[in-house]
Amino acid sequence: MSDLPFTLDQLRILKAIAAEGSFKRAADSLYVSQPAVSLQVQNLERQLDVPLFDRGGRRAQLTEAGHLLLNYGEKILTLCQETCRALEDLQNLQGGTLIIGASQTTGTYLLPRMIGMFRQKYPDVAVQLHVHSTRRTSWSVANGQIDLAIIGGEISPELQDSLEIIPYAEDELALILPIMHPLAKEEVVQKDALYRLQFIALDSQSTIRKVIDQVLTRSGIETRRLKIEMELNSIEAIKNAVQSGLGAAFVSISAIEKELQMGVLHRARIDDVVVKRMLSVIINPNRYRSKAAEAFCKEILPKFASYTADLQSYTLGHPETVQSISLDHTLVVPDIDS
Repeated sequence: MSDLPFTLDQLRILKAIAAEGSFKRAADSLYVSQPAVSLQVQNLERQLDVPLFDRGGRRAQLTEAGHLLLNYGEKILTLCQETCRALEDLQNLQGGTLIIGASQTTGTYLLPRMIGMFRQKYPDVAVQLHVHSTRRTSWSVANGQIDLAIIGGEISPELQDSLEIIPYAEDELALILPIMHPLAKEEVVQKDALYRLQFIALDSQSTIRKVIDQVLTRSGIETRRLKIEMELNSIEAIKNAVQSGLGAAFVSISAIEKELQMGVLHRARIDDVVVKRMLSVIINPNRYRSKAAEAFCKEILPKFASYTADLQSYTLGHPETVQSISLDHTLVVPDIDS
């Protein structure tokens, strides 16, 4: 073939239809008319001389040829995006895009603050934050859809050889209690006392709950003996429930900075037990790394690693010191694409 039998626009349309499940929704997402989408697909099928969709059902289903073209098409489109971003880098951080991934807790409580600091220094760089499970985030880094990510869960074994996994900072899981709870008056809580508490936790099938259970088990706490009184679907809901006196919970220390500062939650110390997990930065060493990504890694990540360590040290028993160690900058949080 002397000429390619498809265009980049046709690949974008194919990808949109596969993602949306219908020609109409794909047209809406691309801001074009449905007849225009249908015509492009017909032209593409004629040029390739193969059907790309099974048109019998209500949902647009790809044929085997359609799946094959989509697989290669996503790689082509990702490479095109990398090319555009490499060219934008020639402007020396006067534009371009930085795409960061994160698992749920780090993406909700830590990354917006990091992005705020980065945007103050490089206001012309557009930043996107994608918050998903560790598994989905790590695959996005491997596929080149995300520049770098900070995650707290385990990386899939099939990805460990293709990603660079850099230990970043320890994240402590703190035991929080209502401020009027009897144990809140104790200097330390004995481990056996945990099994008499009523706990509030995330849904047992959630990725974060599984990570927390794994970390607790490694710390010598028998999770099967913990009495789960209530299961909720977000960290914010759990904090509010504990604050209302409904039970105790384990949450990341980064998630309760504001509540400790306000004095509405009590962070308890467990005798001879410190529950920590390692946060990691993941990148794909085989993909192009933009100047924006380099600047974020070199200038922002080190500051927050030390900040996280300070937060864990100072807030234990001294919630009034949280304000004094907060990073000295005004947060500017861009739109988050989750």
